[in-house]
Amino acid sequence: MISDKLTRRTFLTSATLLAGGAAFPAPAFLHAQNINSKLNVGCIGISGQGGYSVGNVRGENIVALCDVDQRHLNNGVATFPQAECFVDFRKMFDKFDGKLDAVTIATPDHIHAAASINAMKRGINCYTEKPLAHDLGETRKMIEVAKDKKVKTQMGIQMHAQQNYHRVVELIQAGAIGKVKEVHVWVDKAWGNRPIPKGTFEVPKTLDWDVWLGPAAFRPYNPCYVPGGWRSYWAFGTGTLGDMACHYLDLPFWALGLREPTTIEASGPPVNPECCSIGLTVKYQFPKTDKHEALMLTWYDHNVRPPVIKEQGLPNWSAGVIFVGSDGLLLADYGKHILYPETKFQDYKRPDKSIPPSPGHHAEWLNAIKNNGTTSCNFDYSGKITETILLGVIAYRTGKKLTWNPVALKTDVAEANALLTTIPRKGWEF
Repeated sequence: MISDKLTRRTFLTSATLLAGGAAFPAPAFLHAQNINSKLNVGCIGISGQGGYSVGNVRGENIVALCDVDQRHLNNGVATFPQAECFVDFRKMFDKFDGKLDAVTIATPDHIHAAASINAMKRGINCYTEKPLAHDLGETRKMIEVAKDKKVKTQMGIQMHAQQNYHRVVELIQAGAIGKVKEVHVWVDKAWGNRPIPKGTFEVPKTLDWDVWLGPAAFRPYNPCYVPGGWRSYWAFGTGTLGDMACHYLDLPFWALGLREPTTIEASGPPVNPECCSIGLTVKYQFPKTDKHEALMLTWYDHNVRPPVIKEQGLPNWSAGVIFVGSDGLLLADYGKHILYPETKFQDYKRPDKSIPPSPGHHAEWLNAIKNNGTTSCNFDYSGKITETILLGVIAYRTGKKLTWNPVALKTDVAEANALLTTIPRKGWEF
């Protein structure tokens, strides 16, 4: 069993990030690749999590690098001197129209849809970080364009490729704990509860603030947004829910075949119109299907914990998923899982391994492009997770219980419907 911290560290260090001019070690799966099968890849956002993506595709032909910060581009071109550098991804796509096979997108959330849809409309395969988009309208459009253009897509929820998640899915689907009646998901992380930006600041000389804003409405530069503070503001991010729920909701969505909730309600501290909040509880009701009974999935963040932890005497991990079944419980995080009560399951015979080992989350996507294969976190699957998460955000911001109509793409609350999609800034339409 691997700790949450160790697993996350393994991911962060599996490819050296682009910060500080460091080089990328090539992932092992790319070393043995036939040089003639290499793809032409562009990378949008090349520092931090973007650097992790670049490191995982560096065995391909990295022909274009795009970042709004010139410092990152300088570091990138030092590692990939053959790549052409861009600040604006629209110019990159125009310059390489018809010449790019694939693109990685690791930008702030409000850029995901604009970059991904621009790419997919040109027939370019997309690896886009989570959450898939910043609002529900964007997410649905990404699902539809990916389907229409028949491109290979993958959302960046890397734990999906790890064997711990595989074993949990097998246990749930084998009925180890009986029929699942409810699911609890929690993360102690906290993006939000920050002060309203004030003051006047000069834009750093290396940063293109207008391009950083992209389709978002114009606002003056403030250092509270860059590089990572944007996650705490509604204009660009969706707080802890948007940052972490894709990773953890992936497990119940996969194991139970969840798709769309029927009702959503949320509670937490008073709503701030500018800044995301921490300490949310979000309840999603899912209807009965041929794969599971009707059930409630509840999300908790920051210092809020599922009551079942105390009630059942479960370990108080910093994050995790609890499946409550008719015959027991299953507690899981990134790197470990436990069946409860432990004494009941100590002689339990586990099901045969039915989910094959993954070559790696990025490798799976690259292989699908080359061999016309499939990906496990394509935009149809990951888009439904993202839509569910964003509905939770809207339920919290409106303070209303929502009934969701996924076909009509609307709720039964007018003020919630007004938050489903935003109008891109002029010149950034997609």
